[in-house]
Amino acid sequence: MTNSPVHATHPALIARLKRADGHLRAVIAMIEAGKPCLEIVQQMQAVEKAVVNAKRALIHDHMDHCLDVEGSETDRAELRAIARYL
Repeated sequence: MTNSPVHATHPALIARLKRADGHLRAVIAMIEAGKPCLEIVQQMQAVEKAVVNAKRALIHDHMDHCLDVEGSETDRAELRAIARYL
């Protein structure tokens, strides 16, 4: 198992999460401004999808680059643990 906390995919993941953060801030502003609920929930759906996709990408990256499920019982256990979040 690699202990490196930074992977090649992390910059893209950070950019994706920053975009989601910006959208979430916009949702908060929409609520404060009294925008229609339909518009708010549509934006919330976009934020939710962005976060779910970022989580999935991080998990897949971790499984692909950090775990050696053939060689280590510890890595197999970690794979089982992290796969719950897919």
